[in-house]
Amino acid sequence: MPQEAPWFLIVGVLLMFVALARGPIARLPLTGAMIYLVAGVIVGPGVLGLVQADLAQSVRTLTVVAEAGLVVSLFSVGMHLRVRLRDPLWRLPLRLGALAMLFSVALMFAFAWATGLPAGVALFLAAALAPTDPVLANELRVHEAGDADPVRFALSGEGGLNDGAALPFAVLGLALCGVSTPGTQGAWRFALALVWGVAGALLIGAVLATLCVRLVLHLRTRYGEAVGLDGFIAIGLMSVTYGAALLAHAYAFVAVFAAGVALRHAELRATGEQRRPTQELETVQLGEREEVATDPRRAHVWLAEGMTGFTLEIEHFAEFSLLLIIGCVISAHWRDMLEPHALVIALALIFVVRPLAVMGAMIGARANGQQRRLLAWMGIRGVGAFYYAVWGIDQAGDTLQPVLAAALDAIVISVALHGSTAGYLLARYYRRARQTA
Repeated sequence: MPQEAPWFLIVGVLLMFVALARGPIARLPLTGAMIYLVAGVIVGPGVLGLVQADLAQSVRTLTVVAEAGLVVSLFSVGMHLRVRLRDPLWRLPLRLGALAMLFSVALMFAFAWATGLPAGVALFLAAALAPTDPVLANELRVHEAGDADPVRFALSGEGGLNDGAALPFAVLGLALCGVSTPGTQGAWRFALALVWGVAGALLIGAVLATLCVRLVLHLRTRYGEAVGLDGFIAIGLMSVTYGAALLAHAYAFVAVFAAGVALRHAELRATGEQRRPTQELETVQLGEREEVATDPRRAHVWLAEGMTGFTLEIEHFAEFSLLLIIGCVISAHWRDMLEPHALVIALALIFVVRPLAVMGAMIGARANGQQRRLLAWMGIRGVGAFYYAVWGIDQAGDTLQPVLAAALDAIVISVALHGSTAGYLLARYYRRARQTA
């Protein structure tokens, strides 16, 4: 039998099963992420052995794959946040993505250091575990552009912000481990790198997205050119933004998220807040697509929705692929994950650090008690933690090997607990909201 045959069968069966059983899966305390993760464990070296996940030889490849998945997801999240930048609703994700992330790093660092890890390893571990995950949070994210529910909006914006915001702490952790990195040769240089990393990323993302929108719409509305292939435009903008931010030594994950937000904000300014994009386009017939794409009144919303729909589909494939890969890595390293130290760190993150960090960040926020409790619990960990873990091993070698086991434990516990409780808790939240309305 050809070696690739089992892979084609497994991937095909999984994709068909999740697509056809979407209804029953949604009604059960079950998510696609759980299914993909379990499938990866089964086909990995710990069970069937169809995949031999040798981390030492493939760490660079795993880093790049996880990086690409995060780029797509961050752009997609940004495209879904259709709220004016001056709206007070943005204060919630800013509190979570900045303050809660900072508190989480501090608490996790203190705990890991107190349990015996060296300072550099403890800080890198704290940075790797701090970000919530934009890839796996489909049940928690805004349903469509224009959805302004505070809980969904806050969790979506948090996932878009903190993957990049954790980078300076990870870099500092590498420096304490003896790995030389730009911007860590002194307190002032680190502070300047931090300020430029955030400001430069926001500037690069906003400028490139704005230029892209203006160029495409100019070609479409004036000359009837550049119509179609919105997916190519989306991938091109993501790639250019990420590459430009890397070259400029800005925080590239933040830049991609900012590009998605800026592109959606351009559509919002052009079309207004009265109707959601789906309502604006719901009467468009198949034969009218080119006419709508070149219509100055609807070209903005057509472009934004085309790019959003494409990136959402790609994001689903990224989730599928990355969870299978993470499952294979879990299958190869399950013994390390059972070590008490790694398990205690993962449990402390989910049951102690996350709730305390969010409650601290939400002091004075416009959110009721139920919303605060939901935000404190729903801090799903996934691809972001995996990316930082394998990136750290790629940079520092076995010095940061303890980070991988803790990150994998956090991912498994989070996918299982948050995935199985998200539907029930959100349904109860909306039911109470309707009763008090």
